[in-house]
Amino acid sequence: MGQSLVKNYIHIVFSTKHRQPLIFPPVEEELHSYLGGICNKFDSQVIKVGGYTDHVHILCRLSKKIPLMKLVEKVKSHSSKWIKTKGPEYKNFYWQDGYGAFSVNPSQVDIVIRYIANQHQHHKKKTFQNEFRTFLKKYKVNYDERYVWE
Repeated sequence: MGQSLVKNYIHIVFSTKHRQPLIFPPVEEELHSYLGGICNKFDSQVIKVGGYTDHVHILCRLSKKIPLMKLVEKVKSHSSKWIKTKGPEYKNFYWQDGYGAFSVNPSQVDIVIRYIANQHQHHKKKTFQNEFRTFLKKYKVNYDERYVWE
C-alpha cells in the first residue's frame, strides 16, 4: 500500500492540578476554543471540546504525523502558558501531570460529542473522579488509585 490512511478518533481527558476548580466563564469558552486551536495546529482535527470547572474533554481525530503523547504535551503546555495571561487569578494554573485517552468508534462519535457538550449538567450528579473511574472501567484500564490523582 503506497498511502498511509488513518482515521483515529480520540477522547482525551485531563484535569487541573489537584482538580482545582479554576475554569469558569468568561475564560471557559475561550479556553475550549484555544485547546481546539492547538489540536488543529498539530493536524489533529478537533471535533468537540468541553469540560467543567476542574477538567476538560477533547474529542479529535489524531493526526498520523504526531504521537498522542506529544499532542497532549503540546495542548497542555501551550494552554497552561496562555491561561496565565488571562489574569492574576490564573498565575498558579497547572494541568495535572497525567491524562486519559480513549479510542472512539466512528459510530459513537455523535454520542461522545453530546456527552462532552453536556458536561455542566452531567457534573451536577457526578464528580470528575467518579467520571474518570467510569472511563477506566469501561475501557478495562488497569490503574492504581494512588497514582491517578497526583
